[in-house]
Amino acid sequence: MIEIAAIDTPSLGDRGYLVTDGEVALVIDAQRDFDRVLALAAERGVRITHVVETHIHNDYVTGGLALAAATGAAYHVNAADPVSFDRVPVSDGDQIDVGEMLVRVIATPGHTYNHLSYAISAAGHCIAVFTGGSLLNGSTGRTDLLGAEHKVELAKAQHRSARRLAAELPGTTAVCPTHGFGSFCSATPTVSTASTIAVEMTTNPVLTMDEAEFVETMLAGLDAYPAYYAQMGPANAAGPLAPDLTLPRRAESGELRRRINAGEWVVDLRTRTAFAAGHLRGARQFELGDSMVTYLGWLIPWGTPLTLIGATEADVAAAQRDLVRIGIDRVEASATGGPPDWAAGEPLASYQVTDFAGYAQVREHRQVILLDVRRDSEWRAARIDGAVHIPLHELPSRIAEVPGGEVWVYCQAGYRASVAASLLDAAGRSVVLIDDDFSHAQQTGLASAGAVPAFL
Repeated sequence: MIEIAAIDTPSLGDRGYLVTDGEVALVIDAQRDFDRVLALAAERGVRITHVVETHIHNDYVTGGLALAAATGAAYHVNAADPVSFDRVPVSDGDQIDVGEMLVRVIATPGHTYNHLSYAISAAGHCIAVFTGGSLLNGSTGRTDLLGAEHKVELAKAQHRSARRLAAELPGTTAVCPTHGFGSFCSATPTVSTASTIAVEMTTNPVLTMDEAEFVETMLAGLDAYPAYYAQMGPANAAGPLAPDLTLPRRAESGELRRRINAGEWVVDLRTRTAFAAGHLRGARQFELGDSMVTYLGWLIPWGTPLTLIGATEADVAAAQRDLVRIGIDRVEASATGGPPDWAAGEPLASYQVTDFAGYAQVREHRQVILLDVRRDSEWRAARIDGAVHIPLHELPSRIAEVPGGEVWVYCQAGYRASVAASLLDAAGRSVVLIDDDFSHAQQTGLASAGAVPAFL
């Protein structure tokens, strides 16, 4: 019996897979921290003999090459991809025997030019197709990551590729994508975590729309994606090594202040409320959780020395694991505990935390600056009249555009606003964090669609 085990990485919205016949295993799109894959194989008592990539990834650094080296497995990458390492090249139509499984290689360009999918059969029955960033659950991979000049051509290719999979594979074939579980690589939000070819044929826009309608609709839905994506393709083509997950050394007394003063990033992983209550002035706050790596990777100038502050060593280790997944391999130092443990006696900075009800009250009595740091698509859908709009990923370069005065900052659910508040605070601005869900602003009538901003 063939078993498909998913290895989820919620912080990046991705899945890798281990597929086994009970004796040997195939791994698809391994994440950088491949120790999770080794543990999964060990639990099942199977030997990894083949590792494959659907494409040169743009949203994370692969662990495929290092995993193959560690296990002695064959490493399969598209023959057309220009890479700097030895691999077993594969192309459309190739077949790979993996124990009782037969792997068919299918060219599915669209997300990238050289994208491949892998259809797995056993005993003459097609069980699953691993679609990477091609056919997702209710969506497709975005087509603009190789440059806006390619997005139309690749969108058309994406449409053809999805149609090819639907035409050539049985309806019962499970669709197992890598992207689409919150990844910015998805063109639009996905609708489920499991699907089949038959389901996709009735629900997925790429299979229900003609080419022209699909291309127009898909491209219209594209929004910004993380800046660190620009680093991922070159890193993957170069052949990433295994990550070093050794904990960074402890920062010495006064070292955090010296690093902040030198322009380095000291990132506080504690909760947004703990940070607001007391923190080192100049530190940035990225609360540990699934959103941390995306927004820290998006905002930090690439190559900037990074030091982490966490409540515990486990928090620092979790953040470090997430960071190596996007190629931030070196953390200069770390500190744990609370402010008395690492503040070296210096006075702490703090700011107020409130909700939309608090903002509604204060604006009746005095003028404050309201800053919306949501993305453009969210802003177009609904907003608060009079708010200044600067998406979070643009704030570091546009912080001088925020009008003078006390700044009250909000987003959709509080996370991005908390990051923005820390950036503003580090820049010396007086700030209040609105830690609330935007739906509350809509329910109370504070927010409306199509309102006109006071500042552009």
